[in-house]
Amino acid sequence: MYHRKIAIMTAGGDCPGMNAAIRAIVVKAIEYGFEVAGIKRGWRGLLNEELEDLDINSISNILHLGGTVLGTSRFNPIKEQGGEKKILANIEKNKINAIIVIGGRDSLDVATKIAKLGVNIIGIPKTINNDIAYTDYCIGFDSAKSIVCDSIDKLSTTAFSHHRVMIIETMGKETGWLALTGGLAGGADWILIPEIKTDLEKLTDQLYKRRFVGKTFSIIVVAEGVILPGIKKEKLESRDEFGRPRYDLRNAGKALGRYIEKLTNFETRVTVLGYLQRGGIPTAYDRIKSTHLGIAAVEAIKDRISNIMLAFQGNQICRVDLEDALLNSPKMVDLELYEEARLFYDI
Repeated sequence: MYHRKIAIMTAGGDCPGMNAAIRAIVVKAIEYGFEVAGIKRGWRGLLNEELEDLDINSISNILHLGGTVLGTSRFNPIKEQGGEKKILANIEKNKINAIIVIGGRDSLDVATKIAKLGVNIIGIPKTINNDIAYTDYCIGFDSAKSIVCDSIDKLSTTAFSHHRVMIIETMGKETGWLALTGGLAGGADWILIPEIKTDLEKLTDQLYKRRFVGKTFSIIVVAEGVILPGIKKEKLESRDEFGRPRYDLRNAGKALGRYIEKLTNFETRVTVLGYLQRGGIPTAYDRIKSTHLGIAAVEAIKDRISNIMLAFQGNQICRVDLEDALLNSPKMVDLELYEEARLFYDI
């Protein structure tokens, strides 16, 4: 039978929903008579030959768990001397016929390079940033935006009680999906995202207007990668394993908070949600969608399809070219959605 042994990898940042995908892959693979191996700690685990056999007992009671039972890492094996050669040797040694990579842009980018060496790869998009092209859904995004919304709900009460401006900084790198959707769901009074030029004059005018009509507090959601004209932020000198800027080190929320408080004299507090956005149990939506993607990955292997990424387009799972999806990433925010959020700025 073609592809007798499938390996699963979770790579890059953790997020809720990954375990649901692992569970679905194992169950569907066993139905087709495939052997399944779990690669621990992402690409680092494959380089170091850290693998374990997976069976029904391995995935018992993991559906509701956040994170990943396989472990993960932000690791780029291409940068390691002889890394590609070592990975190929470990794949051959362990008789792996196909690898399902559950990862974000960086992890899937590595997957495209490994695929070019003759390895059968199936990519499953996973990122709370929701910034991978050609797919409407990425594992973890729904859970993360729910956390942003819940945080806004909680911080609104203290903002109201103390008559403060509350700034909430979200993840997202150079995109604003998390800030925009979480802010819209949470009823933010203003949302700042990288895709839209920030008008600080309009923002401060709105803060004054709210005070004038008796609204003594305001909630501002800011994406970590936002551009703030004229405001001094931390330089993007630090970069991650894949050479991308560390947007979290820019401290955009704190810079904006200092600016607003100095200009308006309104008491301002900043909350950086950080890794809270990655934590906790997955939403029902993430569990269901992740399950669909896991099953579809095994179906693709059964159909002898490789070097693709599975993408939700509407309610359908499509098979798109893996390299093409990565070349067209990041996927920027839908500006129509931003216009909908702007409707509520003046209420």
